[in-house]
Amino acid sequence: MYSAHTTPGSTPMAELIPPDRPLTVVQLLPALENGGAERSTLEIARALVQAGHRSVVISTGGRLVSRLQAEGSEHVPLDLAKKSLRTLRHVRPLRRLLEEIRPDIVHARSRLPAWMTWLALRGIKPRPHFVTTVHGLNSPGNYSRIMTRGERVIVVSQTVRDFVLSHYRVDPSRLTVIPRGIDPGEFPYGYRPDDAWRQRFFSEFPQLAGFPLLTLPGRGTRLKGHADAIALVAGLRARGIETRLLLLGAVEPGREAYFAELRALAQERGVADAVVFSSARADVRDIYAESALVLQLSNQPESFGRTVVEALALCRPVLGYAHGGVGELLAELYPAGRVPPGDVEKLIERAAELLRVAPPIAPLHNYRLIDMQQATLKLYAEVAAA
Repeated sequence: MYSAHTTPGSTPMAELIPPDRPLTVVQLLPALENGGAERSTLEIARALVQAGHRSVVISTGGRLVSRLQAEGSEHVPLDLAKKSLRTLRHVRPLRRLLEEIRPDIVHARSRLPAWMTWLALRGIKPRPHFVTTVHGLNSPGNYSRIMTRGERVIVVSQTVRDFVLSHYRVDPSRLTVIPRGIDPGEFPYGYRPDDAWRQRFFSEFPQLAGFPLLTLPGRGTRLKGHADAIALVAGLRARGIETRLLLLGAVEPGREAYFAELRALAQERGVADAVVFSSARADVRDIYAESALVLQLSNQPESFGRTVVEALALCRPVLGYAHGGVGELLAELYPAGRVPPGDVEKLIERAAELLRVAPPIAPLHNYRLIDMQQATLKLYAEVAAA
C-alpha cells in the first residue's frame, strides 16, 4: 500500500555506495501491481540508477511500470505470472533477452520467475550471477526450493532465515538477512495529519469521529485476522471502552462474500456501528498517525511486517500477535505490543492497557530504506566481484 507522500528518487545519492564499476542488474518478478516484492523491486531499481548502475526489470507489467520507468529503470514485458506449463514457452525468449542485455546479475524475487531464469541461464556464456530473495514463508517443497539456489539468497527477516534453514539443505553462509526498510521522510517521527486532511477523512467516515481509532491494514483475506479485530472492539465495548475500527484494504474485488461475512459478524457481535470497511488507500501515513492503535493480527506468521515499522516510525503504538516477522519486530521495537497468537482475551486486555497509557516509543534508528538499499547494492558488488 503506497502512500501518496512517497517521493520518487527520495534517497539521497550521497548516501549510496558509489560503484567500483557500473553493473547491469536485472530483477524478475511476476508483475508490477502492488505488494512487498513489488515495492522492494522499485526501491532497489531506484537505488541502482542513483548509484550509476543500469537497472532492468522483467515482468508481465502492471500499474507500477510507469513509476519504475520515471525513476530511470528499463522495463521489458514478458509473461512471468501464469503458473502453467505453457509459461515455459517463454524460457527461450527470456534467454534471448538476457543474452541481449548481458547482465552482471539476475535477481529473481518469486518462484515462477526464478525457475524460468534458472532454465534460461543454461547455456549463456558468460553466465550472469544468480541472486534470489525469499520474501515470504512459502509452502516448503521442490517448487519453492528454487528460491534457495541463488549464489546469494536474501531473506527479509530472521524469521525467514530460520524457516529456510529448517526446511532446506542450504549453506547458511549463502543467506543474508536484509530487512525491508522505510523512508523516514515518508514516515516522520511524531507526524500529525493537518486539519484539512482530518476534515476530509471524517467527512468520508463520520462514524469514526470522536473515538479512539483502531486500524487494521490488510487485504480482504482471513489471514489478516479481521474477525479477531471485530472481536476486540466488541470486547472493549463490553468493558465500557468505546473505540472505532477501520479495516483498511479489506474491500477488494472478488472478495464480496468475505466482506459480507465480516459485516454479518460485526452485526452479530453488536458493533456494526463501530466497524468501517475500506479499500486500499493512498493516505496510509495520515491514517496510521490518526490511529490510537495500529493492529497486526495475522493468524499465520508473516515474513516481515512493514506496517509495524511504519506505525512505530510515526510514534504510533502497534498491537500484534507475537509470531513471525511481526513478533520479531515487536520484540525488538515495542515489546508492550506483543500478544500470544490467537489469544483474543489477552488482546482485549492489552489493548485496554495501551489505550489507557501507552509506553513511549523511541525514534527508529534502523529499518531505514537507505539501509536496505545499501546492503543490497553491497551484496551485488560482492557477487559481481566473485
